[in-house]
Amino acid sequence: MKIAMLAPPWIKIPPAGYGGIEWVVHYLTEELVKRGNDVTLFATGDSTTTAKLEAAFDEQMPDRIGETFYDVQQVATCLRRAGEFDIIHDHSGFAGVAFAELVDTPMVHTLHGPFTHDICRFYQEFHDSAHYVSISDYQRSCCPDLQHAGTVYNPVDVEGWPYRGREEKEDYLLAFGRLCEDKGFHTAIEVAKRTGEKLVIAGAVQHQNRDYYETVVKPHVDGEQIRFVGEVTLTEKWNLFSKATAFLFPIQWPEPFGLVMIESMAAGTPVIAFPEGSVPEVVEDGRSGFLVNNADEMVAALGRLDSLDPAACRQYVQDKFSVSICADGYEKVYRNILEG
Repeated sequence: MKIAMLAPPWIKIPPAGYGGIEWVVHYLTEELVKRGNDVTLFATGDSTTTAKLEAAFDEQMPDRIGETFYDVQQVATCLRRAGEFDIIHDHSGFAGVAFAELVDTPMVHTLHGPFTHDICRFYQEFHDSAHYVSISDYQRSCCPDLQHAGTVYNPVDVEGWPYRGREEKEDYLLAFGRLCEDKGFHTAIEVAKRTGEKLVIAGAVQHQNRDYYETVVKPHVDGEQIRFVGEVTLTEKWNLFSKATAFLFPIQWPEPFGLVMIESMAAGTPVIAFPEGSVPEVVEDGRSGFLVNNADEMVAALGRLDSLDPAACRQYVQDKFSVSICADGYEKVYRNILEG
């Protein structure tokens, strides 16, 4: 198949640091090329890929995230060449969907983000403009009246992630992600303090969340029990996840997927999470982690970590969230659309 893979314009493929959507685009693009598909990746010019690369912008611009002009120009660069492709797979924001009816090439649009009332209204307005793929069944249930083509879980390159068994773990818990209230870092800190466990916090502090970090997180960072290491490189991320005894994910909102959970489990590190949104689809309670309802239950779950096998965590991800399984899902979606 001739496939146009349309990435957001903000972060290069693959990302050097933060970038959940960008990792999904990278994994999927590389696997589709490996399978013999003719893929053109529309991404920033500093991206690295085995696909053909088409760039509207020379370099990534994470400081411009959300500025509509760049999203529209990226989409336009792709749609001008729509006739060259059998299918367009859009991972961008809203511009691709809004302009999809202007071209004859069918568009697959992956719903990477959450649904608010206004976002759901937008997609309902364009309910049959694209073929929508949800990243969890929970997400699909939030806006059910779309032209859904299926649910395909986000992948992780399991073989590419380092693995450490229980005897190789170091004595700390991990909280990782964009530092904001919704991610529940304050709860992770509370759990660490109540149990006396060390906690490493890693992730980006974006300007809109600076006050949360300064007033809620930073006062507890002492460099000993509670450490904040900021945004890390990929190698540092691998080390943090594989060496941790557990990954704490006390989210305060309905997560549509949560790529960090499968990254943690791929490294052999179980996840202890609140069962919001898609979390029960991603974490198998009692096998790859524990689902808990509050800080008290999270504290109690830490006392049961020995019942979880790091190897079973990794195998679980291999069986459910591998890059191969993801590519199978999307190739099936493409074929169903093209065959009518």
